[in-house]
Amino acid sequence: MNFSVENYILSLNSVLAKIDKEQIKNAISLVKDSFSKEKKIITCGNGGSAYNASHYITDWNKMTNISKKKNFFGFSLCDNIGLITAYSNDINYDYVFKGQLECILQKDDLLICISGSGNSKNVINAAEYANSIGATTLAIVGFDGGHLINKCKHSVHVPSFDMQICEDIHLIIGHMITKELADFKIN
Repeated sequence: MNFSVENYILSLNSVLAKIDKEQIKNAISLVKDSFSKEKKIITCGNGGSAYNASHYITDWNKMTNISKKKNFFGFSLCDNIGLITAYSNDINYDYVFKGQLECILQKDDLLICISGSGNSKNVINAAEYANSIGATTLAIVGFDGGHLINKCKHSVHVPSFDMQICEDIHLIIGHMITKELADFKIN
């Protein structure tokens, strides 16, 4: 399909209609449960998914503070460029998220791995490590889910091979979680 504004919106709406809504509801429940138990909620991803990982944590921290006046222990592994470049340079880029998790992740914390393709080795390594210590893992993926969808205990799959559509919907999922966390009403 050739690009046009109309075709993009049609494609976005078509993919949104195909998403398993129960997967989204489960993701919302995982985040809410972790928040209520004061567990850490940690996100990671590459490229546009890194920005979504940061966006999630920004919204969730700010909006729960404003609406609940309660601590939200949310962290994005994408936000410390010093750590990312240190692990990349001194060890390997495949280790940038796992290395950070080894310092902060605990049993029953929640790791949210965001990936369009589901095949980012550094994100897969993070999920495998989190599983190995008893943390909860959630993949938010597109394409066919890649390897990541089978590495995480829970998933939300966006059934599209269009990276921009996947990233758009991944951000929408984050905003849905924000609405639920902060008890916002939709006008």
